[in-house]
Amino acid sequence: MLITRREWLSMAAAAPLIGRAASREREQRIGRLIAAYEEQGIHRTATNVDRLSAEWLAGETARAGLTPVLEPFLLSRVDPIAAFLVARDRRIDGVPLFDASFTGAAGVSGHLGAVAGGADIGLVSAVPNTAGGGPLGEARRAGRHRALVCVTRGDRPGLCPSNADSFLKPFGPPVLQVSSDDSAFLEDCARQGAVVRVVTHVDRTHAEAFNVTARLGGADSTHPLVVMTPRSGWWSCGSERGGGIACWLELMRELEPARRARDVVFVASSGHELGHLGINAFVDGRPGIVAKSASWMHFGANIGAAQNPGNTIQASDDDLEKKQADAMGAVGLAITRRNPRGAIPGGEAEVVHRGGGRYISVIGRSALFHNPADRGPAAVDAGVIARFVDAFTIVAKALAQ
Repeated sequence: MLITRREWLSMAAAAPLIGRAASREREQRIGRLIAAYEEQGIHRTATNVDRLSAEWLAGETARAGLTPVLEPFLLSRVDPIAAFLVARDRRIDGVPLFDASFTGAAGVSGHLGAVAGGADIGLVSAVPNTAGGGPLGEARRAGRHRALVCVTRGDRPGLCPSNADSFLKPFGPPVLQVSSDDSAFLEDCARQGAVVRVVTHVDRTHAEAFNVTARLGGADSTHPLVVMTPRSGWWSCGSERGGGIACWLELMRELEPARRARDVVFVASSGHELGHLGINAFVDGRPGIVAKSASWMHFGANIGAAQNPGNTIQASDDDLEKKQADAMGAVGLAITRRNPRGAIPGGEAEVVHRGGGRYISVIGRSALFHNPADRGPAAVDAGVIARFVDAFTIVAKALAQ
C-alpha cells in the first residue's frame, strides 16, 4: 500500500507529540536496557558473555511482544593466551589484531623502529578500524617487519582496537595493539632502537555464536522490510551498541500493533568485529533475501552517544535518504554527514550494498568508540535515543506499507 506525500508529512509532524506522550517511560526503559547490556561484560563474539547476552536479548524481544529465534553460526574463535611486549624491563599488555598472524608463546624479538624503516619490529599508530589501510595496512602487506606494534589512537586515551575485517583471510605479521597511554615511552624506544619482545600467543576454539531474530507478519512475506543492528564488540560497548539495540527493541513495540503490508524481519547480529560474520551468516542462510527485500534499515554504532556525538546517513538511493533525513529533522536530530551515493557503507549495511539491495543506515559518532571506558550513564543520552526511535518509527511504518 502506497502512502501519499501528505500522509508522510503528517506522520513526521506527529512524531514529536508521540515522543512526548510516553517519553519518560521510554527513556527509563532505554536507560535500564543499556545498563543491563553493558554490565554483562566484554561482548566479544562467541564468548560466554556473547551467548548469555543473546539469551538476554531474546528475552527482551519476547517482552516487546515478538517471538525470538536464536540462529547459530560457527567460527574459529581466537582466544588470546598472552598479548604483551617487553621493552627496557617494562611490560605493556595489549590486544592482538585478530586478522593478522600470531606468534608462539616465546614471541618474536628485535630492534624497535619507525614503521617506515627496516627495523625488526615496526612501530605505527592507527585510529580504530583502519588496520587494513594507511601506514599500518601498508606495513602489513609489505612484509618488512617480524612484528608490528600499533599504538591505538581513539578520541580519548586508552586501548581502542580495530575490527578484524579480514578475519576469514588474515594477512601480514603479528600485530600487537596497545594503549595510547604508552605512546611516549614506545616512541622513545623506537628512536633508540631498543630491543623488544612481542608476544601475541593465541589458541583457536571451534565455537558457536548466535544472531537473534524475530518477525512481524504482514500480507507480503516475500519482500520484507529487514531491520538490523549489531550486538557484539571489543568491550562493554555501552554507547557503541547500546543505542542501536534499544532502537531495535523499541521499534518492535511501535510496529507490533500497526497494520503492515509486508513482513518486518528483525536481526541483531554477532560477529560484528570479525568482518560482520553474523549478518553474512544471516544472509547466506536466506538465499536471495538482499535483492528480494523491499528495504533494509541498519542501526549502526554510537546511536545516541553522549560524548562528542554526530550522525552519518548512508543510503542506497535518494528516496530512502530523504525519508530518513525528513524523519530525523521532524524530531530535532541533526545530520553531520551524508555518505556519497554509491560509496561502500560502513557496518553491516555493506552486505546489502554488495548485494544490490535498498538500504538506509545511520551511524553515530562517539569519543568513546572502541574504548574500554565506553560504559556508564555519561556514555549515552537516553532522550536522544528516544528521538531516534521516533524517527526510525516514521521510516519503518512507511516502508512496511
